[in-house]
Amino acid sequence: MFLIKLKNNKTFTCDKDSTIFEAAKKSNIILEHSCLSSRCRSCVVKVLSGKTINKEEELVLTEEDKNENFVLSCNAKPLSNIELDIEDLGEITLFEKKIIPSKISVIEKLNDDILKIVLRLPPNSNFNFNSGQYVNIIKGNLTRSYSIANCSDHKNQLEFYIKKYTNGLMSEYFFKEAKINDLLRLEGPVGTFFLRGSSFKNIIFLATGTGIAPIKSILEGLDKSHEQYQNKNFWVIVGARYQEDLFWNPNFKNLNIKYIPVLSRPENDWNGAKGYVQDIVLNQQIDLESTQVYACGSNDMINSAKELFFKNNLKENNFFSDAFVQTN
Repeated sequence: MFLIKLKNNKTFTCDKDSTIFEAAKKSNIILEHSCLSSRCRSCVVKVLSGKTINKEEELVLTEEDKNENFVLSCNAKPLSNIELDIEDLGEITLFEKKIIPSKISVIEKLNDDILKIVLRLPPNSNFNFNSGQYVNIIKGNLTRSYSIANCSDHKNQLEFYIKKYTNGLMSEYFFKEAKINDLLRLEGPVGTFFLRGSSFKNIIFLATGTGIAPIKSILEGLDKSHEQYQNKNFWVIVGARYQEDLFWNPNFKNLNIKYIPVLSRPENDWNGAKGYVQDIVLNQQIDLESTQVYACGSNDMINSAKELFFKNNLKENNFFSDAFVQTN
């Protein structure tokens, strides 16, 4: 057994056959995570001392990451005692994951590539989650992960944005076969992409594509408990290729939000921001030392944003992300 030590001096033990994340969870210590399958960067952590070995090959970390001793806690197994540059989630309540039935209530086409799907839960389902988390939607032998797009005060209605993928088995179902009252199962909640308490005055949300779903969920929750956030500045910066790819607009009563849609391939009649969301953040001249960033969408955007912001004084433990990865 090896001793694993966190930055806040919490410790737990891990055998040579378990991953760091698995061993932490057995000790009731929850670390940042999302997919738990070595396909995103949510559980990335820097090893300050000690050695690890990967459980399986992963293609997420760059050579620079590896040279700087970053590993994925869901994939790294210890070869010695280890000290990690990370803290656990502390007192945040994580609700127990369970499987519940649901039926389709709404199928709404938002554009050629995005559907809004609303699933209704049984009245006695008692399904709880933190705004920003996701669930696995199960149809027969198919299981796919989708972020919940409405807040945790959901009244047994869960909203999702479904993107069309070429040869995507679940998206093919939703776009071509799904009918009102179809029965599906949900497994969740999953993930640690949710708002963290802080004294920082600035909160930036970055999204590409359907990555706006968990951010919308978080913002809806903030809008209902706005008193404690009246002195904070919010930016919501959403990236797309073309104007027709933008399918969401903020509509909040109590939040002071600066919303910036950004197009990477704008037409000539587009008068808004152009380029990439991470570059637009720097154009706002926000003091990143007093900022939290929540980024959701493509791995490329998340990796680029993280590298850019850290070079511009964002503290490493103030960047939270959830990468959307395609599964066929």
